[in-house]
Amino acid sequence: MALMDEQPLAELRAWQRKMQQKPTLLGRVTRRVQQRLNALLPEKVHAALTAAIKQMVRGVLFGSTHTTRRPEITASLAEREASVRSTLRYYRNTAAAEGAVTGAGGFLLGLADFPLLLGLKLKFLFDVAALYGHDVHDYTERLFVLHIFQLAFSSQHTRNQVYQRVATWDAYRHTLPTDVQEFDWRAFQQEYRDYIDLAKMAQLVPVIGAAVGAVANYRLLEQLGNTAMNCYRLRRLTAEEPNTLPA
Repeated sequence: MALMDEQPLAELRAWQRKMQQKPTLLGRVTRRVQQRLNALLPEKVHAALTAAIKQMVRGVLFGSTHTTRRPEITASLAEREASVRSTLRYYRNTAAAEGAVTGAGGFLLGLADFPLLLGLKLKFLFDVAALYGHDVHDYTERLFVLHIFQLAFSSQHTRNQVYQRVATWDAYRHTLPTDVQEFDWRAFQQEYRDYIDLAKMAQLVPVIGAAVGAVANYRLLEQLGNTAMNCYRLRRLTAEEPNTLPA
């Protein structure tokens, strides 16, 4: 424990408890409603959405390996996290500005916000991985990035499942498929779409769209940053103390 200061350790423990909470009654009802709404969509629509998200994410995942900084090897945890917070401020402000512009541009530009924001989020996670000393040229590190994304933007039910993989990542990574095609893209896109629908829907409304887009994007990046920091803190803690069980 001495290798991690009290404040980040306390933040990690609080986050761990949050990730392992049981779904609330409202959360269970919301999940059932979303599942029923998804069931009403024709299979062709699901297939098209899954294919679109898959190609979009894969494009960022593999393209960003050429533009991401080299892994930081020698920095202390405090130095790494200072750099992560600085990086988060940049991406958060960029996302807010992008949301304001697309929100002010009406329905069509509002729709364009979806792939733009998705790309910003994933590029941010690649930079964070490098700052914590992980090389995203490693296929399993790119899958870890997707697991962080799922933790940040999924229902509590899914978070419970994904958290267990993240908490035991060094063992779990050896069970991963060797082909990224085998990743569950359908569950990934449905959870993400369901999670952000309410937060982003008002962005398509004239007049208020710009303000909603800016605030929503700002908060979504803030949430992603907090999730990423705690995921890498957890990996560091379990690597330093292999017998440490998740809180």
